[in-house]
Amino acid sequence: MPDALTVHVNRGELHGLAVPDSFETSESFDVVLVNHGESTHVHIHLDDALSEQAAVEAPNHHVEGGDERRVRVTRTADGTARGNLKLVTAYGATTRLVDVQLTEPVYTDEPVEVGEELTKPQPRPDPGGSSLLADRRVPLVAALLLVVFLAAVAGAVARNPLVAVAVVVLAAAGLVAAVAVGRGD
Repeated sequence: MPDALTVHVNRGELHGLAVPDSFETSESFDVVLVNHGESTHVHIHLDDALSEQAAVEAPNHHVEGGDERRVRVTRTADGTARGNLKLVTAYGATTRLVDVQLTEPVYTDEPVEVGEELTKPQPRPDPGGSSLLADRRVPLVAALLLVVFLAAVAGAVARNPLVAVAVVVLAAAGLVAAVAVGRGD
């Protein structure tokens, strides 16, 4: 869990800011704004030295009375830096500086544990083992029934069995073409 820099707002007086003198971390951290009184805005700013190593997600934050708000300060580069994090309320009437030391991030060579279920190969569908016709059997049967129905309707409307045969032949040719395109033939 990353470190957190806690700032108490309105604890002793209206627009008051209680901050630690200094703060040190090697990673991204949260500024936790704890408001003990009236709703207020808090402006957070990193000086030039800190801005080379970190960034604040947004500079202005409204904190409801009796509420808490977390503001993320994200490390943007490795290395070290020392500078001031400035907190301001009441349109600049109250300003506090926190001396922040960003140290070199510490990386460990601890092994990563892999769950037993992830060490076994997962089954994959066989792309060559099933045909397009087998995969689409139900839609194909439905299409064939539709062709027979259309042929019967066309033959009844035209009162000519040759029209029914022509509809069946054309529909069958269309189905064969659709299956061939679907398989990439």
